[in-house]
Amino acid sequence: MVDYPGEICATLFTAGCNLRCPFCFNRDLVLAGETLPAYGETEILDFLKRRARQLDAVCISGGEPTLQQDLPAFIVRVRETGLKVKLDTNGTQPRMLELLLTAELLDYVAVDIKAPRNKYAELCGVPVDYTEVLSTVTLLRHSSVEHEFRTTFVPGLLQAADILAIAAELAGCSHYVLQKFQPSDTLIDPALKSVWTPQLEEMEDLAFRCRKYVQIFELRGF
Repeated sequence: MVDYPGEICATLFTAGCNLRCPFCFNRDLVLAGETLPAYGETEILDFLKRRARQLDAVCISGGEPTLQQDLPAFIVRVRETGLKVKLDTNGTQPRMLELLLTAELLDYVAVDIKAPRNKYAELCGVPVDYTEVLSTVTLLRHSSVEHEFRTTFVPGLLQAADILAIAAELAGCSHYVLQKFQPSDTLIDPALKSVWTPQLEEMEDLAFRCRKYVQIFELRGF
């Protein structure tokens, strides 16, 4: 009841990612996906069919799902179970997203916006073509599919000014979420386990300043 707002969903994780965000808590999915237990498509679909009465939706996350070239065909089969489909993506593969949107295969899309333009490589751990991320933003801004853009606020890596810059880049978008960073033992950069926790009051002040740019600005987890 967390991954898809308002829906009871099962979450599927795909291995592999084109980014190396130091604050990512799915280290093994990103760096060592081949060592994790794998589930075949038939096994997954059978699981969903057995639970179709208890579930509303499926969330496909990662890693980065849009790197999977058979993603459209898989989603077609998931939708045949009668479940809605939500996609979690880092927004760097707009052509795959456009294909999925054109085929009307998605009911909800969540895009992680890692940082403002000048900090993107730093927060992603690798060089990123920021124009691809902007293409993703444009696709969704003009789409009828429900969506959200979200940023994980990592103290020390991002400042309030960075979040304001992202909100300004997303001006006119319907929904922007600022997520609380959750330290864990599975971070790509273990040094981030000890970062300080921002005060709720300063986050609420930041939210107030960001709301002039987007229709809905949400604090999540604070």
